[in-house]
Amino acid sequence: MIGIFDSGVGGLSVLRALWQELPEQRFIYVADQAHVPYGPRPVEEVRRFSVEITRYLLSQGADLIVVACNTASAAALHHLRQVFPQTPFVGMEPAVKPAAQQTRSGRVGVLATPATFQGALYASVVERFANGVELFQHTCPGLVAQIEAGLLDAPETRAILEDALMPMLSQGIDTVVLGCTHYPFVIPLIQQITGPQVQVIDPAPAVARQARRVLESQALSGVAQAGAASQPGEQRTTFLTTARAGSLAAILPQMLGVQAKVRHLAWKKSTRLAKTG
Repeated sequence: MIGIFDSGVGGLSVLRALWQELPEQRFIYVADQAHVPYGPRPVEEVRRFSVEITRYLLSQGADLIVVACNTASAAALHHLRQVFPQTPFVGMEPAVKPAAQQTRSGRVGVLATPATFQGALYASVVERFANGVELFQHTCPGLVAQIEAGLLDAPETRAILEDALMPMLSQGIDTVVLGCTHYPFVIPLIQQITGPQVQVIDPAPAVARQARRVLESQALSGVAQAGAASQPGEQRTTFLTTARAGSLAAILPQMLGVQAKVRHLAWKKSTRLAKTG
């Protein structure tokens, strides 16, 4: 079983890619919507949330943990590997490397949360792969909240993206890196703003391929090659949210094109997870 978590619905973009890459696996997905967004929160707080969710996923039988959140990956991935040394993790890394390889103008836009931009992981990726490439960054304030509410093509959502992208376009960017797992759900809107001449990089497929490699290297995968699934993805996935179950259940048809039961996973006051309902 693969455990996946995010601050909210953004990680569903990664789950969608995992369904395609690993059609025989079982999944358990935790949306920590009680604390969304993670971006403005202190690093230590995000680490506490990440450790507790990981502990819960392992208690449910997860063999691999996918940190389907750029902020949590930046703040907590290294810490999680120290706390759970026997557990394989796959995290999110801003796709600066493929952007640097594919850009023709040498100018790349990066959309991410403040915590991602301020983290050591992003700095390391930029140092290793962005030599000779000019990066233009924007934190898109309010965009995660719009996506959490399912307002994928609302005027307010467009305004947030235009505020981020128009100055970048005036500087000649030809590639946009999505540094938050929520953002792939507004790719159609981004492409309307940028036009077809700008490439938008969704990191989810690469993360799914890395999950497959990790499973196979550790002999955890029950299937060697992707093939026809015996059940559709939603029937092999347990969905949980730390907010109202109905809020996530209502948005699944829009985000994934599926309907599924969602269970509530409660936080105790001590920042520990309680039983599900």
